[in-house]
Amino acid sequence: MQVEWYGQSAFRLSEGRHTVFIDPFGDVSALASRGMRFEYPAIERVIADLLLVTHEHRDHNGVEAIGGSPQVIRSTAGTLESPIGQVRAIASEHDDFAGTQRGPNTIFVFELGGVRVCHFGDFGQAELRDRQREAIGGVDLLFVPVGGGPTIDAERAAAIVAQLAPRLTVPMHYRTPRLGFLDPADAFLERAGDVRRLDSSSFETSEHNGHVTIVPVAP
Repeated sequence: MQVEWYGQSAFRLSEGRHTVFIDPFGDVSALASRGMRFEYPAIERVIADLLLVTHEHRDHNGVEAIGGSPQVIRSTAGTLESPIGQVRAIASEHDDFAGTQRGPNTIFVFELGGVRVCHFGDFGQAELRDRQREAIGGVDLLFVPVGGGPTIDAERAAAIVAQLAPRLTVPMHYRTPRLGFLDPADAFLERAGDVRRLDSSSFETSEHNGHVTIVPVAP
């Protein structure tokens, strides 16, 4: 399966005939008006079969950026049918105050090309609850926010990785040369074991074995 990072929490996952896109960003000019630098290139010429939106913030819900008339699953919970089979949408919160500050967040779990994927969106809880952990189940490929601020920080992210023990971990939602807020990924990577820094924004899951943390280049 090929994975491509578009910045922030936006990823394209492609395998065979199917493509899944998660958390595309759209027009984020409102961030600049608040003094927040967001300079990732616009998402263009991307076609998907399935589009997942973890929550309704503009740096995650730019559904208009994705072509191909995908099925859209957004900001919900349940076990849902899709072009790639069942998608498990697990309710969580964007903050540590039962969602009262930043609202709800969805953890998505699905299988593509024999790889069980889990994307945490803007998870902000102090810890993963037991029932959430049970609902997630086994994980091959984990996307987890690590930049603190409105989401979990490096320490909490590392605790989730330890709980889920994925084969591949990809940090997201952190400070890069194109993003002027959040914390950098360094503190999380210091807690990781085998860290592989790539020279590309994309990679093939089949090229990485063992329990590793993969760091694509920011687009």
